[in-house]
Amino acid sequence: MKSSVLDYDLPSALIAQHPAARRDAARLLVYERATGAVRHRTVAELPDELSGELVVVNDTRVVPARIRIERPKGEVLLLERRDDGMWEALARPTRRLKPGGRHGPVELVSHLGQGRWLVRLDGEPAGEVPLPPYITESLADPGRYQTVYADEPGSAAAPTAGLHFTPELLARLDVERVTLHVGLDTFRPLTAETLEEHELHGERYHVEPEAWERIRAAERVLAVGTTTVRVLETLVRGAPLAGRTSLFVTPGFEFRRVDALLTNFHLPRSTLLALVMAFAGIEETRRLYELAIAERYRFYSFGDAMLIL
Repeated sequence: MKSSVLDYDLPSALIAQHPAARRDAARLLVYERATGAVRHRTVAELPDELSGELVVVNDTRVVPARIRIERPKGEVLLLERRDDGMWEALARPTRRLKPGGRHGPVELVSHLGQGRWLVRLDGEPAGEVPLPPYITESLADPGRYQTVYADEPGSAAAPTAGLHFTPELLARLDVERVTLHVGLDTFRPLTAETLEEHELHGERYHVEPEAWERIRAAERVLAVGTTTVRVLETLVRGAPLAGRTSLFVTPGFEFRRVDALLTNFHLPRSTLLALVMAFAGIEETRRLYELAIAERYRFYSFGDAMLIL
């Protein structure tokens, strides 16, 4: 499948620079796959759209992973802590960096290719919130780039569909948790000509046995975010309750445990958009994105959401 299928044009004015004043005040585009019906609601009205689904969220916590460096001027973005205590990271400007270089609390150990480095970090991460590059304005409250249920630190980016939830909204839902630490796979754009040529490096996940039993036995499951989808569809295929997943969900994929999806609007040529197209259909997703643009929905991490039933 050509990667160009994932292209679309988005006016820059629709890239949300700030979250909604209240998390659940974000707009919600509802799409029923069975009927083709579309409704415009808010996330606060999510319970009214559901019919007993078990709502599964990703409770990973974003670490302060962006560390500025001065000479040469650039940054190190911590991606994942390894079992030996070192970190995999993205560093720029890569061509001007050398193994053995020391930049504040970071020592560059070896270059892994494609801008990825193995680094040694003094102490715990104490950098900045790793906001995506398309967010160019400062965030007054770094807590708005965490979900209200964020628990175990380990992510280089937020599972953004979960940013819309408030404690009050969660109290109206039947909720279960899984953990996937968001790393390079989630936000690295597709650069290959076809989806089949894109390589996933894998991301760490774990799920408690009691949680998986509830999820496995549920009549219907609503996955909050694409990272949650990847965990559930990995486990239902017989994977252990803790490990790494490099599951790449593309159109034609057979969903075995996810019955409904809550997700933000994603970047062109992203694996996240490929997953949404796999769930809703290629042409249906294109139509929904065109509608969202026409209706001035806000896009990307701090933007609005879509519920696919």
